[in-house]
Amino acid sequence: MATYSKRGYKAPKEKEVKDTVEEVKVDEKDSTTAGVFSKLDETASLTENWVARNQKIIIGLVAGVAILTVGYLAYQKFIAAPQQDEAANEMFVAQQNFQKATDGVASDSLYKLSLNGSEGKFGFLKIADEYSGTDAGNLANYYAGIAYLNTGKYTEAIEYLGKFKSEDIVLGALAKGAIGDAYSQKNQPKEALENYVKAAESNKNDFTTPRFLLKAGKTALGLGNKEDALKYFTDIKDNFDATPEAASIDVLIGLAQ
Repeated sequence: MATYSKRGYKAPKEKEVKDTVEEVKVDEKDSTTAGVFSKLDETASLTENWVARNQKIIIGLVAGVAILTVGYLAYQKFIAAPQQDEAANEMFVAQQNFQKATDGVASDSLYKLSLNGSEGKFGFLKIADEYSGTDAGNLANYYAGIAYLNTGKYTEAIEYLGKFKSEDIVLGALAKGAIGDAYSQKNQPKEALENYVKAAESNKNDFTTPRFLLKAGKTALGLGNKEDALKYFTDIKDNFDATPEAASIDVLIGLAQ
């Protein structure tokens, strides 16, 4: 059978075939992308439905957060700040009595006035109780603890000093060290040593650290724990040699060896 080629007909070139295949591939990618977007649309619709069903709960939660925020700000402005000012005003007379007592003027009676109040003003005990959420109330715990320590009421001193919280490197260490003093006066050297070490390690500085390292060393020596005593004394010699506590440290080191 005879064959012939239709006039004008040309076989497709290889490049044209490739282009056709590539176009098909692009169409497939587009189809996949469309599927992804379709899934996203479905997810978005589900989320919208969930939000619609739980709208009251969501609004309630948002409103609750807003109320708490506004309430906190209002508390700080209208309650906490005025209480702090009021507590500081109440504490002025107690602080004056405390200062006079530390200067050695009728100490016991003045310490008692600072604790219980005078001249129509609260003492540290009342301030610590009535204004417990304020800085002044917190500081009143420290004053009360030291006043009790100086009037021989060591259990009460430990109680109030234990309530005092401070980020101040000196006051925080002094409070822990004073608790150690109270335990020492109660003839509880192990508890005293524990608090002296805490005081010495709480914040390293040239004022409180060697002071309580020395007390820790002497207390450890009294307990027969020469190894720890030597460690505390050596710390003073090596790191605080310019302080008053280092003046006789070589003698103490000799006792601990």
